[in-house]
Amino acid sequence: MLSPAQKRFLSAKAHSLDPVVIIGRNGLTKSVQDEVDTALKSHELIKIRILSAEREERETMLETVCAALHAHPVGHVGKILVVYRRAEKPGLILP
Repeated sequence: MLSPAQKRFLSAKAHSLDPVVIIGRNGLTKSVQDEVDTALKSHELIKIRILSAEREERETMLETVCAALHAHPVGHVGKILVVYRRAEKPGLILP
């Protein structure tokens, strides 16, 4: 679980990032989850863009991704999700 200070820190770091994963019309498929997993292994902190979904669906997708990949939700603004998972060799030092 991330503290509020850690979420603020990660949100600030994520501000300049571009989305590295895009969830399309087919939703959160196994291949999309694999892509998110690969991106988290490489970057620790990523943005995910959702092209079509209602707010509740986006919240559910965020929860599903985080639960399946042992990651932490950082934020959800519009159709952008921000997700963090600590790497084996962390590049980000959390406060």
